[in-house]
Order: sequence, then C-alpha cells, then structure tokens
Amino acid sequence: MSQLQGVETLFKELNTEWSKKPQNLKKCGQLLDQLKVALTKLAFLPTKDVTSTKAEMVLSRNVLEIAVEYSVATKDIPAFERYMSQLKCYYYDYKKQIGESENMFKLLGLNLLYLLSVNRVSEFHTELELLSAEIIHTNKYIGPVLALEQYIMEGRYNKIFQAKSSVPSEIYCYFMDILLCTVRDEIAGCIEKAYDKISVQDAAKRLNLKTVEEVKKFGVKRNWQLDAGGVYNFVDKSVKPKEVLPSVELAEQAIFYARELEMIV
Repeated sequence: MSQLQGVETLFKELNTEWSKKPQNLKKCGQLLDQLKVALTKLAFLPTKDVTSTKAEMVLSRNVLEIAVEYSVATKDIPAFERYMSQLKCYYYDYKKQIGESENMFKLLGLNLLYLLSVNRVSEFHTELELLSAEIIHTNKYIGPVLALEQYIMEGRYNKIFQAKSSVPSEIYCYFMDILLCTVRDEIAGCIEKAYDKISVQDAAKRLNLKTVEEVKKFGVKRNWQLDAGGVYNFVDKSVKPKEVLPSVELAEQAIFYARELEMIV
C-alpha cells in the first residue's frame, strides 16, 4: 500500500466517525493525530521545489476541514486558528488546481463569525475583501454573519439574540455564544451609564436573560452591587457631594441614554 493510499484509508475512517451523530470526539482526535503525522510524509502543500498531486491536495484539504470543525467541537481556539490558516491556502491559492470545496463558504463564514465574536473587526473586514460582492450578499453562510456585524454597528442587539435560533450551521453555535457574551457586556455598559439603579427583573429583560439566577451570576462578573430589595445600584452615594444637585444637562443626558437603551431592547 502506498503512503497516499494509507492516508486515504485513515481519512475514510475519520470521515465515517465524524459523520456520526453524536461524534466520538476522542476517537476523531486520535485519527486526526495519525493523519497529521501521515500528511507530513506527503507533499501536501506545494512549494517552489516540491509539487503535489491533485489527489494529495484534495485529501489534505478534506482532512483540514474536519480538523477545523473538530477544534470548534472541542473548544480549542488556537487549533481552530491554526487549521483555518492552513485551510485558506487551499481555498484561495490552489482553488484553480483542485476546484472549490462544498464546505468552503460554511467554514469561511465560521471564521468570520469567530473574528466578529472576539471583536477583531479589522481582520473581519480583511477576510470579507477576499470574497466577491455577490457571495457576501447572497451566500447562505456569509450573508447572515455580515448581518450580525451590521446589527452591532447599529446597536440592534435584540436582532443578534434572535439570530442564535437561525444560525446557518450547528457548528456556528459555539462562536454565537461567545458573540452573545460580548453583546451582553456592551448592553451592561449602557445600563451602567444610563441608570443609577435597576431591578433584577428589568436587567433580565435588557440582557436577554431568562432567570433571576442568570442575572445574579452576570452581575457578580460585572461587580454589580445588589441590595436587599433586589435592585442593582450603580452610583456610590458616599462619594457624591450631598449639596450638589445634578445639572439639567446631566439629567437630559441620562434620559437620552435610557431612551437609547429602550430602543435597543
């Protein structure tokens, strides 16, 4: 059996395991480790001095596609970045030689969502520039992620919470959860600026949290102070000069922030 045939056999076993629902992540990880070692013995990436066959390149691309999804399933972000970087070589640099993968836009959209979820906006736009205008606006994987970025820019955070239930692929859920955490932190910042105090129930509505316990857990993370009446207080009364009343300008500003937050929610 040739080296290529050996790698193909390993890949078929990996592909079979990965296609199962749910996957045996431990076994998939073991097969991926074997494949990574086996691929190093092949010229899986063409260089100036080494050429790769189309079969080798397609096989390597297919392995990396599963590796990307596996890294998300195991919540291994460094591995995701590493595999995605390698995979983009096949998607962009060798597309003419090996053709377009049916998983290409799903995984490129996944990468865009990752960049958005960790607020790496400049890299997000750099990746978008590699795609055609038609793909950006019509592809079922790319378009929804672009819409999320637009919602963030416009402060329409409620739309982002709603989008969780309509992600284009199940593999997107992990990065959507990270994005929702980022959005909640943005809303929390608005609450802290707009209100002197807010009840747990009202905070739950604005943060799109379902239970009081979820709000309390979130409040601990933000160092919010909850009084005996179930109200969060954001103003330290001890440091305010008692004789000074808020100016009309500050009062109007607080009303403005409150109305803005109501529009968001």
